Amino acid sequence: MKVITLCGSTRFKPQFREAEAALTLSGHIVLSVGFFEQSDGIDITPEQEARLKELHFRKIDMSDEIYVIDVNGYIGESTRGEIEYASSQGKAVRYYSKEPLILLEG
Repeated sequence: MKVITLCGSTRFKPQFREAEAALTLSGHIVLSVGFFEQSDGIDITPEQEARLKELHFRKIDMSDEIYVIDVNGYIGESTRGEIEYASSQGKAVRYYSKEPLILLEG
């Protein structure tokens, strides 16, 4: 069992949900975004955005690895920063576009 944080654009809500389900059913603890402001059309303030970013970095700290939801290889600026941070902390980084979820079992 691993602790895995999902990272990626909040425009990819269906793919986040797919990964959450598959990884949870495989016996992993999954940490994800709190809500999907882009997919759900929710406006947030700059202060809220900064708070959400900090919360997500703390989730990465608690994780064994991150799983990047990079639909069609898309990685935005925020996600790129999360990948760099996770790598700098010695966390494994896996990608939705490159690795089937089945590889994360065990």
